[in-house]
Amino acid sequence: MSWTVPVVRASQRVSSAGANFLCLGMALCPSQAAHMPLKGAWLFTPVSKMTTVKSELVERFTSEEPVHHSKVSIIGTGSVGMACATSILLKGLSDELALVDLDEGKLKGKTMDLQHFRPFVKMPNIVCSKDYLVIANSSLVIITAGARQEKGERRLNLVQRNVAIFKLMISSIVQYSPLCKLIIVSNPVDILTYVAWKLSAFSKNRVVGSSCNLDTARFRFLIGQKLGIHSESCHGWILREHGDSSVPVWSGVNIAGFPLKDLNSDTGTHKDPEQWKNVHKEVIASAYEIIKMKGYTS
Repeated sequence: MSWTVPVVRASQRVSSAGANFLCLGMALCPSQAAHMPLKGAWLFTPVSKMTTVKSELVERFTSEEPVHHSKVSIIGTGSVGMACATSILLKGLSDELALVDLDEGKLKGKTMDLQHFRPFVKMPNIVCSKDYLVIANSSLVIITAGARQEKGERRLNLVQRNVAIFKLMISSIVQYSPLCKLIIVSNPVDILTYVAWKLSAFSKNRVVGSSCNLDTARFRFLIGQKLGIHSESCHGWILREHGDSSVPVWSGVNIAGFPLKDLNSDTGTHKDPEQWKNVHKEVIASAYEIIKMKGYTS
């Protein structure tokens, strides 16, 4: 990837003073500074000359090839949306990150918080607005917005509320980013992924739901807890619909390459003396436990 990079003129050592200075055009250069008494103080460009500092520091290459632009947009900046944003920034996955939310005050505050992280990561340009115009020309749009699951509430109870919200969101996304791919995270995620596909009229490979990825992560973690090993060595999948009706594929579970069924043929059945089926029950119960204690999952 080609980048247009600011070039800072190298500082030179002032041998007689033992100090370093940046040559900033109208500011004092090392040859001039060497003849002045320093007495431990730094020299600064006069205020009247400060307008030239940026132009003197930054020189742009004129023969740059076009830069490939990768823009990711997140609709909804609640707990899940901000977790997505942080992950994208830490992995350096995009050149630009756009955030959309109806709560403009919180949106601006959260955006500023992310922007102040720039010195520590490869940070894209971050923009935000409650207007969907800000997502224009996105390569990927992640939807986390929608009604949140309350304590004791089932995911399927959110369908009608979130379908109504999706009808407004999807039309705006298609208008401003007609070539993007969609990742749906809002619940009930499988139903809303289907709704998003129908409303957008995108091809099937452009609309993806997070589905049972979270269930699978919980599944692997809990298997590791039961065996007392790291979940990285535990492999297996939860399929079907995210949540209560999900299905564990016990025949595909392996521990560091060893199929669990080969070690215990009754794994996942009622005959199993180790009661592995309870691991899946814990997967289903996890979300409700977290919401009960924390108020939400992210």
